[in-house]
Amino acid sequence: MKKITVTDIMKMKAEGKKIPVLTAYNFQMARILDNAGIPLLLVGDSAGMVEAGYDTTLPVTMDEMVYHTRAVARGRVSAFLVSDLPFSSYQVSITDAMKNACRLIKEGGAEAVKLEGGARVADTVKAITSMDIPVMGHIGLTPQSVHRMGGYKVQGRTKTGAESLIEDAHAIEEAGAFSIVLEGMPANVAREITESLSIPTIGIGAGPDCDGQVLVVNDMLGLLADGRVPRFVKRYADLKNIITLATGEFIKDVEEGRFPSKDHTY
Repeated sequence: MKKITVTDIMKMKAEGKKIPVLTAYNFQMARILDNAGIPLLLVGDSAGMVEAGYDTTLPVTMDEMVYHTRAVARGRVSAFLVSDLPFSSYQVSITDAMKNACRLIKEGGAEAVKLEGGARVADTVKAITSMDIPVMGHIGLTPQSVHRMGGYKVQGRTKTGAESLIEDAHAIEEAGAFSIVLEGMPANVAREITESLSIPTIGIGAGPDCDGQVLVVNDMLGLLADGRVPRFVKRYADLKNIITLATGEFIKDVEEGRFPSKDHTY
């Protein structure tokens, strides 16, 4: 399969092709998703919650993001690879942001970075893109702002809030981003943003009119340990139940002496 690049992702919007995006955090999952034909893989800082068990994405470190990104980079062959800049890696200074973006590219093997925020991070986006590193923006419900927002709440419900999101989207585009994630906002606001931008929008909890859609792979596959599924998630499989049943069979086979059998013995 042809290697997908940033120009291919941008071209998909121009051609009216929807962009499917999934997260990945390790080699095996990246290889499976890549072989299945996913065009864009995101190493999200959501790894902290679904892989490490953190309550929020805030504790995730640069070293953790580099580790997960490097693993995914080894697993993917064709998909374009974007990696999240975690909390505190770009907020303190533009210099920090530039250095940490370079780490995800140089050490992690990412082909682009993603960061949260609107107009307030436009200068940071511009600085990173000035180094020829593609940047994906992220506005709306931004998980790294969970404390300011008072929880994971839909943004842009009011006229003022919607106008602010639209301004943020344009600021990120003007700063040089190649695409932007729209998370947790009314569908009509996401539609207006999508129609007004020349760069692709990737929705998550933002309705059907975005240029693409992203889901956390653990949500999509039904792998969450506690079984909670956000409203915007469509669960395409129930791997939690499959794994639970398989584990139960393994336990019984070992306890009752059925495993290993002659077929599994040298």
